[in-house]
Amino acid sequence: MIARPAPLFEKRKAFEPIVAAIVPAAPSMDQREWKEFDSIINRALQDRSPRERLQLKVLLRVIQCAPILRYGRTFRFLTAIERTRFLSYLQSHRLRLIRLGFWGLRTLVLFGYYSRPAAARAIGYAPDIRGWEAWR
Repeated sequence: MIARPAPLFEKRKAFEPIVAAIVPAAPSMDQREWKEFDSIINRALQDRSPRERLQLKVLLRVIQCAPILRYGRTFRFLTAIERTRFLSYLQSHRLRLIRLGFWGLRTLVLFGYYSRPAAARAIGYAPDIRGWEAWR
């Protein structure tokens, strides 16, 4: 029997501010929607290697702690403007590895948020097996 990796985002208090900075509508999610979001993300990461999951955990820790150097507070305690500035800094960082890590995290967050049925309905997404033919 293969051991399943532990869920990556068990510490939601630290993760929610990152999600909210990437998807401003996320704070309006209720507990059930957050559980859906967590489940989608954890399923997406389930097939990733232990090394990739560790890299993501390290990136999340860096995002939490690095703002202390500039703002004197962890990411969780920054204002919305400071969070946005810090994430903008990461997204255009001079080190390619940091940029790639941030864009991977951003993609994962967007995937988790918009894969929920409620979000798909909210934006009018209604996939059809006929693809573009359904529009004709």
